[in-house]
Amino acid sequence: MNVARLGVIDYQAALDLQSALVAARMRDAIGDTLLLLEHPHVYTLGRGADAGFILDPPADVPIHRVSRGGQVTYHGPGQLVGYPILKLKGAERDVIRYLRKLEQVIVDALAAVAIAAQQREGLTGVWVGGEKIASIGVGIRRWTTLHGFAINVATDLRCFEHIVPCGIAGCRMTSIAGLGRPAITVMEFATVIEHAFATVFDYRATVIVEPRVIWNTLAAVENGAPAQG
Repeated sequence: MNVARLGVIDYQAALDLQSALVAARMRDAIGDTLLLLEHPHVYTLGRGADAGFILDPPADVPIHRVSRGGQVTYHGPGQLVGYPILKLKGAERDVIRYLRKLEQVIVDALAAVAIAAQQREGLTGVWVGGEKIASIGVGIRRWTTLHGFAINVATDLRCFEHIVPCGIAGCRMTSIAGLGRPAITVMEFATVIEHAFATVFDYRATVIVEPRVIWNTLAAVENGAPAQG
């Protein structure tokens, strides 16, 4: 599994990058890849999401409707976002199975920092008690995945007050910092997620890919050249 830690990236740029990487993965020009990053403030709606779940967003925060499943969510500083670009094969070609495995990755990673989190029957995401700490919304093109998960590490939870998170009335959000672990940074938790992801998805090795290699893939696809990496 290739892992790229990309730092803070504009949401539209990340969408373009995912599309390029999905195209490259479909052609086997790259292997399975996990992007780990943060976004500036942004609200996103899934492809069938109800825009009424956006209540009173700040005028300077962009809103994107995208091809993932799920309702409305928020991304911003202090939140770890993961975009797996995986080619699902055989028995793994099961959307529900894929979602449950993403949830298990997050549950296991949180356990590694002494936070007891759970999945909830009938709902997508990860919870700590009655509060939600991670949201998941995925897209799949010809069994190659994009979009992914968002984990509140040190997120300003007031940003969720402008929406109905995930379309769940009364949903309360929490974060790793809010649960008494403010010293854990986004990139520190990214390392924990990498290990949990490799374990749950049964990768034998993890390769850290320099960001320039990922962006070169985007440039190559845009120019019609074979992707490398």
